[in-house]
Amino acid sequence: LGLGAESRGQGWRQRVPEPRRYRHTMRRVVRQSKFRHVFGQAVKNDQCYDDIRVSRVTWDSSFCAVNPRFVAIIVDASGGGAFLVLPLHKTGRIDKSYPTVCGHTGPVLDIDWCPHNDQVIASGSEDCTVMVWQIPENGLTLSLTEPVVVLEGHSKRVGIVAWHPTARNVLLSAGCDNAIIIWNVGTGEALINLDDMHVDVIYNVSWNRNGSLICTASKDKKVRIIDPRKQEIVAEKEKTHEGARPMRAIFLADGNIFTTGFSRMSERQLALWNPKNMEEPIALHEMDTSNGVLLPFYDPDTNIIYLCGKGDSSIRYFEITDESPYVHYLNTFSSKEPQRGMGFMPKRGLDVNKCEIARFFKLHERKCEPIIMTVPRKSDLFQDDLYPDTAGPEAALEAEEWFEGKNADPLLISLKHGYIPGKNRDLKVVKKNILDNKPAANKKSDLINAPKKAADASDTQNEAKLDEILKELKSIKDTITNQDERISKLEQQMAKIAD
Repeated sequence: LGLGAESRGQGWRQRVPEPRRYRHTMRRVVRQSKFRHVFGQAVKNDQCYDDIRVSRVTWDSSFCAVNPRFVAIIVDASGGGAFLVLPLHKTGRIDKSYPTVCGHTGPVLDIDWCPHNDQVIASGSEDCTVMVWQIPENGLTLSLTEPVVVLEGHSKRVGIVAWHPTARNVLLSAGCDNAIIIWNVGTGEALINLDDMHVDVIYNVSWNRNGSLICTASKDKKVRIIDPRKQEIVAEKEKTHEGARPMRAIFLADGNIFTTGFSRMSERQLALWNPKNMEEPIALHEMDTSNGVLLPFYDPDTNIIYLCGKGDSSIRYFEITDESPYVHYLNTFSSKEPQRGMGFMPKRGLDVNKCEIARFFKLHERKCEPIIMTVPRKSDLFQDDLYPDTAGPEAALEAEEWFEGKNADPLLISLKHGYIPGKNRDLKVVKKNILDNKPAANKKSDLINAPKKAADASDTQNEAKLDEILKELKSIKDTITNQDERISKLEQQMAKIAD
């Protein structure tokens, strides 16, 4: 990017070149990058997931979510909303009678796997609810209609769900009522309701690395950075992109913000912003005049951003560095078929022996096609420069600790010996006694302010009983956790012996 041109300071604009035309100069500019030879390859037909009726709903979400165990795809469903959950190895033609997750009464708009439990997934729907599901370890044998918990609080359809990156059981949802609600899934409660910060539709929400802030892109062309626990806007930028079509904004690992959107002339743009000074972008690049919304997928370990346009047949990728021009064009993966949606595998689900640095799950009209991005290396040894320690599946905080104000970075794991999934514990929802609600935490939310009843003798007895049950539950949970850790260690020892 910026090939053969000098940076003209902040706000510098440069059209992304066509990859072939600039082949020789491109080498010179990205000479230092170990990712300049990253190449994408679609898997063979028999490794695709075939005969899937991908959802036709008009909503700009990715329609697909993946983790090291499962791929989940939102599908067309008559009389409600549904999504498929397939074990990764279940490739080939998917039978029409294959069981689905189908508890919503309206189309499903967004799904997101819990980063701390590979069997738990959240879904948001046109029926104004968020549901959290526990998937059996080996996948579904019967359709799943009963969620672990239903989270009700939005007055219009829920188009965005996003799990907290480091705190267990904390889930964010955003609806077309322009409200963002943050839930404690473990108790089924809405604990933060940001209902007066957005005046128009929220296009997307992104957590920062430790989950202390969120950034949002909205139809009013503003990007807002919000401290959800203080319930205040920390920074905002008007007319981030001047075009009327949808934008996206995501946090990068260093705290900067990356946005995609459209210019006034309907050209697709990408930009990099410093939240401490949102006056001018660090970099702003015009790309092309296609009208598909650019969905950014970010890998914090390699600092590469992959841009997948809805309706495009290509994936462009860029490296973010702290040297001008800051956003370096690397390459484009092109295919014939346009994409309806895209799933992005977490790092711990990749094959480190093949130098795989990213894996996409591209949705066609009737199938899902994995695309593997690799860095060619001659050595068979573990490439530690490609695989720094990455976010593992263990939560750094409990929900209560985060709501009380604590922050923690993700707990990192090494991928040197590949990732061996441990046993996930079941998600249990413990409804709290309504009398335990703290009014202070709910100052902006009418949702949770349950009417206070005069405490009488029977209430006191109930509270004592509840405390007793909760204590017993905690001790059982602790025992299970210890056993899980022991099982995980034994599995690792077995894997080493097997190797």
